[in-house]
Amino acid sequence: MPHDLLRAIAIFAVGLAAGTINTVVGSGTLITFPTLLAFGYPPVLANVSNNVGLVPGVASGVHGYRAELAGQRRRIIRLGSASLCGGLVGAILLLVLPAGAFKAIVPVLIGIALVMVVFQPRLAKWVAARQRARAAPDWADGPGDGPGGGDEPGGGDEPDAGAAGVLRAVRVVDGLPTDAAVQVGGPVLWVLVFLSGIYGGYFGAAQGVLLIGLMGVAFTDTMQRINAIKNVLAGLVNGIAAVVFVIATHIDWGVAGLIAAGAILGGQFGARIGRKLPPWALRVVIICVGVAALVKLLA
Repeated sequence: MPHDLLRAIAIFAVGLAAGTINTVVGSGTLITFPTLLAFGYPPVLANVSNNVGLVPGVASGVHGYRAELAGQRRRIIRLGSASLCGGLVGAILLLVLPAGAFKAIVPVLIGIALVMVVFQPRLAKWVAARQRARAAPDWADGPGDGPGGGDEPGGGDEPDAGAAGVLRAVRVVDGLPTDAAVQVGGPVLWVLVFLSGIYGGYFGAAQGVLLIGLMGVAFTDTMQRINAIKNVLAGLVNGIAAVVFVIATHIDWGVAGLIAAGAILGGQFGARIGRKLPPWALRVVIICVGVAALVKLLA
């Protein structure tokens, strides 16, 4: 089989894997980017082509999670503005800084991303424990504050947000129907999402892990709904960065097209089936590929 055909199949396959992983966990770039490096693509070209290629896959994952997005319009508008601004800044930084700077910092970024992936299960457990603690019924202290015992259905006060700076920044939208009342976040969370957007626009690996961690701490909501908005925010970052890259720099459209084709299928697979896959298996693949990339970059 010709080498070019094998390379095309490999790039399509890693796009499929990245689309699945991005929808379920995040960090798909840790599979596609090292693969492009292994085929000899320069780091910046590999990064921008990979970014453009993954955008359709993220959109596919967002569509697959559309049911979990119900009632989150205000949250999307508020945090989406932070992601768009951050992604724009990150993409511009990638283009204006010397290519040597990106090549020098990529091993550090990959290392940070791998650490986040390794500790993601522990973070998820910590977030889940905090959510359970914050969701504990305040009406336990008095019968007048319980469900049916106060002025509001379900009674009780808002979840306590005083334990951390991010939680203090949370604001709950009042006056909405129960299924649409969501926490939209305050200025601290907006700034943190903005900073994660800068990282995502510049490189992007494991930005999904960052976003899940931030919103999991700030919101009392199910992980599936948080994962759904994570896909939206990551898609906005990748989308605005892709627009900048298409306008301002060279894209390998063959690579981007192969990744996009695989990522679209992967996004649907991740939304429908990927939630049933063992997370440890995805994590092992990400770590192995990321370590291989580090070895190649540092050799």
